[in-house]
Amino acid sequence: MVGAMNDAFYAKARRNMVDSQILPNRVIDERVIAAFEELPREQFLPSSRAGLAYADESILIEDDRYLMQPMVLARLLEILDVRETDVALCIGCASGFAVAALAHLVDTVVAVESNDEMRQKAESTLGGLGIDNVAIVDGELSKGHPSEAPFDVILIDGAVNEVPRALAEQLADGGRLAAVEMPSGHTMGRGVIVTRYGQSINKRDVFDASEPLLPGFEKEVEFAF
Repeated sequence: MVGAMNDAFYAKARRNMVDSQILPNRVIDERVIAAFEELPREQFLPSSRAGLAYADESILIEDDRYLMQPMVLARLLEILDVRETDVALCIGCASGFAVAALAHLVDTVVAVESNDEMRQKAESTLGGLGIDNVAIVDGELSKGHPSEAPFDVILIDGAVNEVPRALAEQLADGGRLAAVEMPSGHTMGRGVIVTRYGQSINKRDVFDASEPLLPGFEKEVEFAF
């Protein structure tokens, strides 16, 4: 009975999140909306914070790693314009929610995670949900996964001061990268889309956003596209 009550509570919270946070914020891709309707965000948080899963804020997971705001993640997925045949790279697996959302939209997801404990927990959660098109690899987040490049899309699950060119160069021709850039000293950043056509890499600001910085990206501010 308690489990059924919890399921009903979270199902209602999930619906409210979609109605009040995602739909009003220019997210119209039905597949993105469906991913947020279906994925149980509470399972990607420690039990002590599960009740916060559908709040309109970034939620601390552990060790300075956060579950991104629903609206921000949904907008990033929207501007990526993902396709069912895409191979995606997710920078920063953490507990795995952004990876799970991507996995609903593309053919294959490669996720990079430097924290062994988080990687193991994410693998367990994703496996329990039957999500089997994800490979989580150990690696330095800011380096990406060049050995498997190029990727059709790249998602950075957390903020960076500036998107490293080394990550943009792992895009395929016509590839897209989405991230939140938080310049040093700023309290508000921007959701950006980076595109690659041939050897040309371009970046465009799309929407206002604020997210905690991912570890290891704090000083990546040495170049411009």
